[in-house]
Amino acid sequence: MDQEVKYHRVLLKLSGESLAGPDGFGIDPKRAEDVAQRVSEVRKLGVDVAVVIGGGNLWRGRSGIDRGMDRATADYMGMLATVMNALALMDAMERMDLVTRVQSAVEMHAVAEPYIRRRAIRHLEKGRVVILGGGTGNPYFSTDTAAALRAMEIGADLLIKATKVDGVYDSDPMKNPHAKKFERLTYMESINMRLEVMDSTATTLCMENHLPILVLNLWDADALCKALLGEKVGTLVTE
Repeated sequence: MDQEVKYHRVLLKLSGESLAGPDGFGIDPKRAEDVAQRVSEVRKLGVDVAVVIGGGNLWRGRSGIDRGMDRATADYMGMLATVMNALALMDAMERMDLVTRVQSAVEMHAVAEPYIRRRAIRHLEKGRVVILGGGTGNPYFSTDTAAALRAMEIGADLLIKATKVDGVYDSDPMKNPHAKKFERLTYMESINMRLEVMDSTATTLCMENHLPILVLNLWDADALCKALLGEKVGTLVTE
């Protein structure tokens, strides 16, 4: 089915909340299985998949910083949270017979491979799903920026930001029933209009390297596969 897909290698950026229980915190194994199912469907199309996941379901650095915590310490704690999420996702995927590797930018040999770009690419070439934990390995950078950076490094054709809404709106569609959805945006429009597609560092990195960003609803059962087959889904951010 390779010849039918529009994108052959993608990086999927997930929030930590995608694994959370009903209260928005912790790791719900059922949600991990749901995410794994989405990735399994993408792999059946013959598309290479790498995943970067946040850690907001386990630790919100902002709450610590607001209480006076050192920013770097709070960020490192967030990186550790992303590795816990990566392991939960790996377990769910492997129970669905997806061959998976976790690589971490923060070295912890007992649970994950260190992030090595060429090794990650080799795993993808062999049909393995690569889950990239630990952010960039540096404080002061978000997992959005880590996703943009890793997407560039592995040669992804598309960065998919999977959320709980079906695209980018001019205001919060959960609060404003008249919010307007954008089908396409330029990188500069998303930055200048402060639409928070991704943080400005991540968006600028994608802009400078001509990497399109697609924002879609992870929980729409068909959205990911439709997007990869070239159908109009979500909001596409390009030049």
